[in-house]
Amino acid sequence: MALEGKTIAMGVTGSIAAVECVKLVHELRRRGAEVHVVMTDAAEKIVHPWALEFASGNDVVTRITGDVEHVRFCGGVESEMEEFRSGAEADLLLIAPSTANTVGKIASGVDDTTVTTFATTALGSGIPVAVAPAMHEPMYDHPGVEENLDKIQSWGVEVIPPKIEEDKAKLADREDIAMECERLLTDSPLTGKRVVVTSGRTEEAVDPVRVLTTRSSGKMGRAIAEEFYVRGADVTLVHNYDGEVRYAESVDVESAHDMIDAAIREVEEGCDVFVSAAAISDYTVEPESEKIESGRDLVLEMQKVPKLVDRVREKVPEAYIVGFKAETDVDRDSLIEEAREVMRRADLDLMVANDASVMGEDDTTVEVVTDDWSEAFRGSKADVAGVIVDSVERGLR
Repeated sequence: MALEGKTIAMGVTGSIAAVECVKLVHELRRRGAEVHVVMTDAAEKIVHPWALEFASGNDVVTRITGDVEHVRFCGGVESEMEEFRSGAEADLLLIAPSTANTVGKIASGVDDTTVTTFATTALGSGIPVAVAPAMHEPMYDHPGVEENLDKIQSWGVEVIPPKIEEDKAKLADREDIAMECERLLTDSPLTGKRVVVTSGRTEEAVDPVRVLTTRSSGKMGRAIAEEFYVRGADVTLVHNYDGEVRYAESVDVESAHDMIDAAIREVEEGCDVFVSAAAISDYTVEPESEKIESGRDLVLEMQKVPKLVDRVREKVPEAYIVGFKAETDVDRDSLIEEAREVMRRADLDLMVANDASVMGEDDTTVEVVTDDWSEAFRGSKADVAGVIVDSVERGLR
């Protein structure tokens, strides 16, 4: 769990999105965090402190008292032995949701609520601060609010963008907020590295309505891209996927040649790590310009598609490259040996081999292979992504 051993002070302000905070606290705790909640008076009118006390398992701060809660959680305190301890109990101050009013107060150094007092103290003591705004869209688009958000970002505050729906700037999904907390609190050699990941299937047009493709869902590639993002990397994801991706710059492609061309363009802009997780079609066809008549016999003349990893190694000889290989009906030893053959031929740093039957599933079993060792891992694709990125980290050290 990425937040294991971390303590998050979570500020809740008077946005109606405060009703989502119980679920957010549960999500942070599920990922291993200790959560202490602080609420404004306005927030108490929307959600009862008891609900957040139950969710967090800790007393909720609703007033600043003689216990100087803001200093205890977000600043230096004196111990009973009169030795000054710099730092803080909290590793991060997360304000979610944050109203426009709270953003403005933080930007102006005003601390007339519990949450803004925590923010002033955290910024003054160097504790990371993240703000997740939630308000009506016209408020979010107000030039003063935009200016205040820009200002606090210039101080190092992480602003977690809202979802724009139904004329509202809604609180980001709790999974996205938790992911940003993980990124802020993760210490990794991948921080600042540029990573390019290919993911999912490609589609080779036969005619205007038919395609040749694979069963790949892209779940493994997306999980790997997210794991790199959590560990501080700047990630570009080249894929064929209709869903929203918040953790990477998304480059949408369709055919094998589209994916190869897009991936080469991306690595030429600079690439520290390249992961070829996509199930790129090995063959393509010259498509017909009109729909092929149904019911007649058909022979397709197929052309071989060049291997992407070979071209990437030529373009970025110093990059760390991870290849994937899927097979069916092979024993473990044969799978490992075939992976090593690909590794040697393409001069790869790491191979991930698996049985193709897991395509589209949530769980997987893989062999992580280098020249001199291999190890099998089974679990969710998110868990396996963590194992793969662990291997990349070791290789970069």
